[in-house]
This record gives sequence, structure tokens and C-alpha cells, in this order.
Amino acid sequence: MLRLEVRNSQTPIERKPEWIKTRAKMGPEYTKMQNLVKSEGLHTVCQEAGCPNIYECWEDREATFLIGGDQCTRRCDFCQIDTGKPEALDRDEPRRVGESVVTMDLNYATITGVARDDLEDGGAWLYAETVRQIHEQTASREAGRTKVELLAPDFNAVPELLDEVFASRPEVFAHNVETVPRIFKRIRPGFRYERSLKVITDARDYGLVTKSNLILGMGETREEVSEALKQLHDAGCELVTITQYLRPSVRHHPVERWVKPHEFVELKDEAEQIGFSGVMSGPLVRSSYRAGRLYQMAVEKRGSYIASQAV
Repeated sequence: MLRLEVRNSQTPIERKPEWIKTRAKMGPEYTKMQNLVKSEGLHTVCQEAGCPNIYECWEDREATFLIGGDQCTRRCDFCQIDTGKPEALDRDEPRRVGESVVTMDLNYATITGVARDDLEDGGAWLYAETVRQIHEQTASREAGRTKVELLAPDFNAVPELLDEVFASRPEVFAHNVETVPRIFKRIRPGFRYERSLKVITDARDYGLVTKSNLILGMGETREEVSEALKQLHDAGCELVTITQYLRPSVRHHPVERWVKPHEFVELKDEAEQIGFSGVMSGPLVRSSYRAGRLYQMAVEKRGSYIASQAV
């Protein structure tokens, strides 16, 4: 284990408070999706990561896919994806993901993936091509083309790489800062806070709907969360999700605080007052939770702004 993991392992896994729980609500659309995924041998992050929100998202015909392999070239102290040398790029993966989206008849697909610093383009083509494949393969869908949210790494903020990704025109470009500046380097040593903000700004300048996420309970203060929300909004972030850190294993960063439900409500109100178009805040919220609904909030907010400018 890394020295950091040895330190983390000295703290036992924390017992979750009573409010960290979810109830299975299996509606008809969820049941259809579950049977389809099983019969077709499809794979989504939703079921493989045991996401607590799968019942709600699948009921809305939304799902999340992981691309680029199961080894990441960077290490974040909260993330359950292993760090290592990824396998060779699978150039057929975007087509297969597109086929899965078609088979599942999704209204909204979130595409996330690992950092691929081993590749010359950092995986920019892979992310962009996956968006293109989904849009192309669902172009004739009766209910309308499947919308795509791209939850991407920073590509080291290289303009040419970002432009390649932006040009694929995902409905939402998401890049998660995850935590506050003071502890950012310790939690996400392969990333830089200011660089992440710049990526969000560049995406917004390109005309894309922008989104980010904050994970609470890793050592930040309440005041730092408020400041991070302001910095995200100033950078051009329109949508934000706020969630509780749940420790994947003893190797990962210990949970330093269980944020109470009423604090998530307060943060939602605060983020809306700051000016975010859409906010999802709660202990079990994840960055792709109710993603389609958040996107619609941004569309409506942009529409009202455009209308007001035309008066």
C-alpha cells in the first residue's frame, strides 16, 4: 500500500448514522430496465457501484457509464477506482456504449471515466467520440435524441484537448472539484483547484451547460464550502450537486464528519441564492443524481435569461 493508504488504514471504517439509508422503490420503468440490463448483459456504473439512487434514476430512464477502463492514472483519496497503468485504448468502446444507450432506450446518459494521462490526448478523443456515438445512434429515437452529460477529467486544461471534447456538444459538461482549496492537494494530488475552475470557465465560454460536485465530510469547514460554492459560480458553473463522503474502504480517507440532513437543506438554499440554476443537495446525492432534471433547470434558467434580454 502507499504511505497514504497505510495512514488511512489506521482509522477503522466509520459507522454510518441512521439518516444514511435508502429504501428500494421499484417502479415499472426500473423493473423494465433491470430485466433488460440483465438479459442483454449490459453494464452501467449504477448497478456495478451499488448506487443508492438507482431506483429513481432508472425510473426516469437515466443511467451512467464508465469509459476508459478500470485503472486511473491519478489517485484521489476518496475514489474507489484503482490507480495504475491502464490497458490499451479500446477504440470500439464508444460504439458499444452508444448501442447500450439505444438498447436501454435512455432519455439521459451520463458518461464518466478515468484520467488517461498515459495517452497523448489524455483520452479526449474517447470522451468526444462517445458523445458523438450516443447522439448519432439515438438521432431517430421516437422520444427524441438521448441527452448526454459528460463528467470528464481536466485534460490538464490543454486548450486543444478541451476544444475537441467541447466540440462533441454534450448537453452538460461536468467537471467535479469535489472539495475545497485548503485540502484539495491532499485529497486530489493529481489535480489543481484553479485549473479545475478554469476548465469549467472554458466550457461555459464555449456555450455548454456546466456542472460540478462537492463532497462533504473530508475535513472542510462550513465557511469553506460556502466560499467554494461562490468560486464555482463565479467560474461559470450553473449546476451543482452536494453530497456526503462515504468511505469506500479502509485504504481511503477517513470520514471526518457526518453532515446532518438540515445542513444539506441550508446549503441548497444558499447555492440557489448564490445563483446556481439547479442544485441537488443531500447525504446520498451523487453527481449524476436526477441529472436530467438538473439539466432542464439550466435550460429553463437560460431561456428566461434570453427572454429577458430580448425585452
